[in-house]
Amino acid sequence: MTTDTGTRDVLAIMELLLTAEIFNRNQDLGINDLRPRCREFFGAGIGGNTEVKRPLIVSEGAIKKVLGVPDAVCQAVRRNPFVGYDEFGQRLSLPSLDAAAGWFLKKGGGPLVEENPALASYFEGKDGVQVRYQDVRAKNPRFEDTKEYMEAKVSRLIGENEEMREARDLIIISAPNEVESTLDNLVCTPRQEETIRKIGVALEHRDFLKQQRIYEFGRLLFVGPPGTGKTSLALAMSRELHMPILEVRLAMVTSQYLGETSKNIDRIFDLAKKLAPCILFIDEFDFVAKTRVSDDHGAMKRAVNMLLKNIDQISFVKNGVLLIGATNHPRILDEAAWRRFDEVVEFPLPDQAMRQAILEKIAAAIDCNCDFADLAAQTEGFSGSDLRMMMKEAVISALMEDRRHLDAADIERGLLRVEERNVIRDTGY
Repeated sequence: MTTDTGTRDVLAIMELLLTAEIFNRNQDLGINDLRPRCREFFGAGIGGNTEVKRPLIVSEGAIKKVLGVPDAVCQAVRRNPFVGYDEFGQRLSLPSLDAAAGWFLKKGGGPLVEENPALASYFEGKDGVQVRYQDVRAKNPRFEDTKEYMEAKVSRLIGENEEMREARDLIIISAPNEVESTLDNLVCTPRQEETIRKIGVALEHRDFLKQQRIYEFGRLLFVGPPGTGKTSLALAMSRELHMPILEVRLAMVTSQYLGETSKNIDRIFDLAKKLAPCILFIDEFDFVAKTRVSDDHGAMKRAVNMLLKNIDQISFVKNGVLLIGATNHPRILDEAAWRRFDEVVEFPLPDQAMRQAILEKIAAAIDCNCDFADLAAQTEGFSGSDLRMMMKEAVISALMEDRRHLDAADIERGLLRVEERNVIRDTGY
């Protein structure tokens, strides 16, 4: 096979054969030593199971089905002298691993080694190969971060438990690799960056913190105007720290049958502990204060007190649950709510330098000759959400004229749309 496509297909098959042979020989390798497409090919992780059944097998039928390559490619692989073939089971193997590995590198398989932990474990230290197994493994997407693993874990936990299923219906659970928001896409304040680093260190050293009985850690209150990135940062932390995120909206929980609200709050915290380590993100936390002040319904008051009691008892160090509350209205939170949190993280409206940095990130992949410094100066009082909306409107403006390049007029239209929206929002009816 001399075409680029043919060579690529042959290398893809050889990667599977090398992965299977190396994995079968090394009992210390596990599911996170398989890159995602290898997990799919070998059926690893089905049902959320982290154990990989050996031996891994490479059959022609699976190659054609999963990779979609023609029979001629399989025949080209079989002609290699170091490839074994079992006619009865139509299985391929590598009786001579060293010879196959040398051929693989010679034919351009180096970049695949840098993405495949199983291969890196074998090639590390070989002459002419600059690869570190630990680095490759650290970059490989973790199976525990996948939606499949999380759904299986949740299913096992709730099982036939009707009460736990009701609690599950009140929260949004996202696995880390489902989250689109990343730290690279955000512009954080130094204080926010410090908070992320502290949580990462605490996660790594939880056992030590337990020994020292340092439990009052990991209950964060995010405070700031709408659109300043509170939810986005909580989601990005899920991806960065490899922890699933459970999103709770108190208004939704308390709008259920009042008699069940207290129980549902208990169940939500219980589910979070069982899914730990995880992030429990409670949005619109000011709903607590509104209820305590304005609602005299006994059942609702009991529900709020149950929430505060659960917050008291949760600990990132003890339980592995990182609690994040978010509010746009910190002034209405009373002392009882404030003192439940170990740390308050402010999300101010971005200053001019931050607005420029946000605009540059938003427009990084957009064909646009913008003066971002000037645009940042024109958008005082805009939140990050406002800036994203402005650029979205500018893109739509260009597309309506069958263009993909943004000009100054498009940006101006986007800016006006946001200003109009903010005027309407501030209008008292």
